[in-house]
Amino acid sequence: MTTPASSGELILHHYETSPFSEKVRVMMGVKGLSWRSVIQPVIMPKPELIPLTGGYRRIPVLQIGADIYCDTQVILAEIDARHRKPAVIKGADWAVNLWADRLFFQVSVAVVFGETADKVPASFVADRENLSGRPFDVAAMKAAAGPMKAQWRAHASWIEQGLASNDFLGGSTPSLADISAYMNVWWLGQAAPGAFAALLEGLPKTMGWRERMKALGHGRFREMTGAGALEVARTLTPTKPLASDPADPSGLAPGVAVTVRADDYGRDPIEGRLVAINADRITIARDAGELDQIHVHFPRVSYALSAA
Repeated sequence: MTTPASSGELILHHYETSPFSEKVRVMMGVKGLSWRSVIQPVIMPKPELIPLTGGYRRIPVLQIGADIYCDTQVILAEIDARHRKPAVIKGADWAVNLWADRLFFQVSVAVVFGETADKVPASFVADRENLSGRPFDVAAMKAAAGPMKAQWRAHASWIEQGLASNDFLGGSTPSLADISAYMNVWWLGQAAPGAFAALLEGLPKTMGWRERMKALGHGRFREMTGAGALEVARTLTPTKPLASDPADPSGLAPGVAVTVRADDYGRDPIEGRLVAINADRITIARDAGELDQIHVHFPRVSYALSAA
């Protein structure tokens, strides 16, 4: 039996092999945080997640009481806002984060599944086809694996160059740039160790950096059930939202019915009432049945907002 979460406790919905979840777990380690771990299924259905998000199915999701944070961009920003020390977000780190999430990650996908596609269960294939809206073409992945390995090494060489004078991309201490780039290195090392060793050969600074990142750990966590997380959302109320930008280019104001969806994959529409909107974040309120009202938060970059 797990103990109840407090109102400000970080509850991470994730699964162990998720590369995007690793970003958040490493942020917990860098910050030295305590958190609750809710293991969610790798594929649909996700009956103890969807009631919280209103339809968003991607992993990870961060829950703080009755506030639900979708996408690592807004998850990492919220963690940093609540736990300022040590400083993690520096300079152009958010731009590096977008590179790691999109360009580097897509190359990592090609290499990982080019190496492992024959071992992927049919249920996973069907799920990811539904998520992406594209065929999970094993033959095409294998054919692309060779060229994509060269691309992956090129991306990794940027990390090597970035480590020329320091232990971390952020300088003497890790930053969001390190956490974001590490996701792809960690995933390939976990999923396809043979390809990983070959592609990192001759990049000693990156290999040493990988060990330093691994040593940061994941903070301190305790397991929690999905049912327990739903109970937290049912018994607590959302926190006061961030201020809205009255000059937001969308022309949408708090109070209107809206739909939010990702602009790349997993484009399931999430409907609710707009609570707050600014350059960084979209917050909507959802009447979630027995959970009462919850607030769901999305990043502004990479998400589309429209009137319902």
